[in-house]
Amino acid sequence: MLTLDQLNGMSEADFTAALGDIFEHSPWVAKAARARQPFATLAELLEAMTVAVRGASDEAKLTLVKAHPDLAGKAARAGALTADSTSEQASVGLDRLSEVEFARFTALNDGYQEKFGIPFIICVRRHTKDSILSEFERRLTQDQSGAIDAALSEVFRIAALRLDQRVTAPVRLPLHGKLSTHVLDTYSGIPAASIPIELWELSRDGDAHLLLRTVTNRDGRTDKPLISERPVPIGTYELRFSIAGYFKAHGAALSEPPFLGVVPIRFSVAEPEAHYHVPLLATPWSYSTYRGR
Repeated sequence: MLTLDQLNGMSEADFTAALGDIFEHSPWVAKAARARQPFATLAELLEAMTVAVRGASDEAKLTLVKAHPDLAGKAARAGALTADSTSEQASVGLDRLSEVEFARFTALNDGYQEKFGIPFIICVRRHTKDSILSEFERRLTQDQSGAIDAALSEVFRIAALRLDQRVTAPVRLPLHGKLSTHVLDTYSGIPAASIPIELWELSRDGDAHLLLRTVTNRDGRTDKPLISERPVPIGTYELRFSIAGYFKAHGAALSEPPFLGVVPIRFSVAEPEAHYHVPLLATPWSYSTYRGR
């Protein structure tokens, strides 16, 4: 990790070497941004890099866009991506596609390249596979100008997240969402401790992927947010709360099997940088939830 003070003290060559890969295979962006040194905030540094791209020629912008790899393409399978691109694609499971999924992405990549002459670019850290595919299909209906504009918008999102991971600053960029929960025992009027919780990601083809298991603490919360320090990927999720054991331990008269053993709450995320608080208010025989913040 670098600090802004370190970057502000660097020569042009060192600055470019330190941040030259923030924009894929395009160190000229860092070199141009360095002319606006010193930077008081991380936002100022990002703005300088963004201005450098927006002020570049159409040819330079197109070259920048074309420097990005296809999603889950042949280069990814061959291990030929940059370290950042490899990590980003792996974060959403694009390195673990089935043959059917790989064929689907290949067809979409080929169709996008054939229509627009550029790769389909998306900031994958903000998405699930489902939302990537939905955006792929939506953007295939655009015209050429819209495709370039959309690509550059995603390039800026990717660069912002890379910069945030590379440089420490007192004020971070507003790129991170959060998913949290809280279980309240409305039967006894207390927070529900020691409730096992699972968070699942659901796909439109019916698959479910377990993201984490955790347990509530004495305040009915989890010790850490379910998702934090990153965007919350656009998609559909399910929280599963195992409440029967808790109520049995607290003396509730339960049937066998219990009326409510595991409570599932299914919800969707549309704003990756927002805070989604999904609490559970439960008795042995009823439950409710709401979108908190």
